[in-house]
Amino acid sequence: MAVILVLLFLALIALGVPIAYCLGLISFVGIAALDSIPNMVVFYKMFNGLNSFTLLAVPLFILAANLMNSGSITDRLIDVCVAMIGHVRGGLAHANILISMIFAGISGSSQADTAGVGKILIPAMEKQGYDKEVAVGVTAASSTLGSIIPPSILMVVYSGIASVSTGALFICGIIPGILLGLAMMGVVAVDGKKRNFPKSKRVPFKDVMRKVLGSLPALLTPVILIGGIVSGLFTPTESAAFASLYALLIGLLFYHSIKLSVLPSILMDTMKQSSLSLFALATATSLGELLSYYQLNTIVQGYFQTMPGGKFTFVLVTVVFFLFVGTFMDAVPAMILFVPIILPSAITLGISPLMLGLIIVITLALGLTTPPYGLCLLIAASISGISVEKAFRGVLPYFLVAVVVLVVLVVFQNVFLAIPQALFPALF
Repeated sequence: MAVILVLLFLALIALGVPIAYCLGLISFVGIAALDSIPNMVVFYKMFNGLNSFTLLAVPLFILAANLMNSGSITDRLIDVCVAMIGHVRGGLAHANILISMIFAGISGSSQADTAGVGKILIPAMEKQGYDKEVAVGVTAASSTLGSIIPPSILMVVYSGIASVSTGALFICGIIPGILLGLAMMGVVAVDGKKRNFPKSKRVPFKDVMRKVLGSLPALLTPVILIGGIVSGLFTPTESAAFASLYALLIGLLFYHSIKLSVLPSILMDTMKQSSLSLFALATATSLGELLSYYQLNTIVQGYFQTMPGGKFTFVLVTVVFFLFVGTFMDAVPAMILFVPIILPSAITLGISPLMLGLIIVITLALGLTTPPYGLCLLIAASISGISVEKAFRGVLPYFLVAVVVLVVLVVFQNVFLAIPQALFPALF
């Protein structure tokens, strides 16, 4: 029966059936074929999978991002970044990465980053003379930082699955996220010299400071969110609610860029975006019940216990596996399905659940830029109007350097864990 279910799953994927429906159909067919489990378990597990206070952060972070994009707050942040760094070679590309790092500290959503930043900077980069592939590649690749630099929706989901501290996982993601952003800027610097990327006129220091002061309420948002979580002032879910409220208030009262008349459309768009991830999460939860019946976690654990190489082999296989899964499956259902299977093996091998979560989050974030399913790649390519194949050529240099950073993280994982442990011992 297991072979039939795998073949059915591959057939549905090949036919282009949305992944959420694939997971739901497979779980229903598989459980219906078992006499020992009633069919109602599918619907019970779907409902129970969403009945979580932690997962409430998902629509709230998406709402915060939509409010920022609708309230022109993203535009102001882009103006600041361009003013600060636009005068260097490849300045707009550098600014693209920098704004993604800042936006990541507010929204927690890579797709929202791609849409919000991409609709402004991709046309601006093309107008200044950048190749379409470069403009799309920088935007799609840098937007993955939204899933790595806290707050992060993927980290919230992983924390709920693995029962680890969301705040601690957030802290673990800060340094790798910054390193990834700097590594991507390094690619821009090298490629910019080789291809003679354009640069803008230097903005006078006085004007830069004026833009910074004007955007200060938005720039302070990541500091407030992370500081509130680390200090214990509020939980990650409460921080998502605060981010939404804060974005609404500064858009309404400070920048006067959000009108009450547009709130219904913002809320509707948020519900549409949230439903995509949450429905996939619900169906993945029901499929997880089927996988537990076949005791895959026990099989996987036994497999890795007999495999030579220990921790390193396990982590390497995990990275390769999730890179593959990320090409055709959204990150949230991928974690729901496979984290419970591999987590016991990781703990048995002495791998920290926090480090495992960080590695999985980064790997699945990179999957957002790989065809055929990479949502960030698809969004950025649609903004520019180029094919997915050309878009991925633009992403490839940044993807490869991100893989190098991931390998460094795997090799020196104790060092990366030691830094947040030293800075925030109360969270570990």
